This record gives sequence, structure tokens and C-alpha cells, in this order.
Amino acid sequence: MLNFDIQNHKPLREMVYEELKMQILTGAIVPGTRMMEVELANQIGVSRTPVREAIRKLEKEGLVIIEPRKGAYASQISTKDMVEILEVRQNMEGLAAYFAASRMQPSQLEDLKNISAKYNTAVSEGNMEDMIQYDTRFHRIIVESCNNKILVQMIEQLQELVLRFRYIYYDDFKRAENMPEEHRIILEAIESGDANAAREAADIHINRLKELVISENVQPKHIE
Repeated sequence: MLNFDIQNHKPLREMVYEELKMQILTGAIVPGTRMMEVELANQIGVSRTPVREAIRKLEKEGLVIIEPRKGAYASQISTKDMVEILEVRQNMEGLAAYFAASRMQPSQLEDLKNISAKYNTAVSEGNMEDMIQYDTRFHRIIVESCNNKILVQMIEQLQELVLRFRYIYYDDFKRAENMPEEHRIILEAIESGDANAAREAADIHINRLKELVISENVQPKHIE
């Protein structure tokens, strides 16, 4: 059920769209799920019209597939899709880490250290939601600190796909066991101001994710 806060001035259709989009990105709506307008409208507490509009908008973004005479379904994400996401991340975030090594402000470095510590705690506790939250924030701080607005904009366009990937990847949190050490190497390279080492560490970090996805054939849960 949506929280219809009177302080929220967004149009209802936009609120419904954002709610359904987040459910797809986080896996609350599993890939392959049929998007039933009546059921979704009842769940959210709205009429069918904003749900229908949201589904059409999500189709344009590739998160929903509409099949004639069959209906709308949450789109699938394949191993190939995830590998392609990681290939792009590997290049762009490696460059961001390179710039961050010389451009990160002391306050941003302190934030990065704090988030890294919180991420490590989440991994040790097996807390998937916190792992996703702090992993996302760790990389976002690096990107924000690179001080290159074009690169930031390009990476932001990728973030929604990356978020969907994270929820699939962290479905088995044991995959994150080596992540704290990899984050530590990136952090220390940035702190020391070694741009080449920071880029290499970020590159290795994401390349290992890519290799793991391929070797384990990581897949989201599907509707049978």
C-alpha cells in the first residue's frame, strides 16, 4: 500500500510507477511475474488507470514486456545481461576510482571508510539488505568524488540496472565473502593517492564479479 503523504506532491501515476519500478529492481516482483492490473491496483490501493500507465512506462524502460493477448510480465535478466552490465561498470568505475585518488575530499574519504566498515559488519552478519545498501553507497561515494560530471551522469544511467543485479547477486550472500578485502584495497589506493592502483583495484574487483557470474551461471529466481 502506498503512503499517500500529504507532503508528497508527486502525481499519483508517478508514485505508482516508482513503486512498481522499485519492486522489479529489488526482486519483490520476480522476473517473469505477470503484471496483473487488478491485483497490483488492490495491493497498492489505487485504481487500475495509474497502474496501467505505469506498466506502459516500465515497458519503454525494458523492465516490463507486454505480449499481445498474453499480458504484461516483469522482464527477465540473463547471465549475458549481467555480464554486459559488469563490462560497462568495469570501465567506467575504474576510471572513477582513478580520478577519485586525486580528487576525493577528506570528508568523502571519511565517509568511504565509515561505509566500508558498515559493509563489513553487514557481510559478517549475513544481512543482505544492509550489504546492498552499503555496497551501493561505497561505490557511489567514489563516483561522486571523481569530480567529472559527464562520467557521473553516465554511471548514474547505469545504476538502476546495477541495483537489479545486486539483488540477484546477493541472493546468496556467501558470494560477498571476498568483497570486504577488495573494497579495502580500493580504499587504501584512493587514500594513498595512487590513481593507477585505484583503477587497477576497481577493475579487478568488478572483473572478479564478472567471472563469478559466468562460472556460477548466476540467475535470478524465476516464476515456474
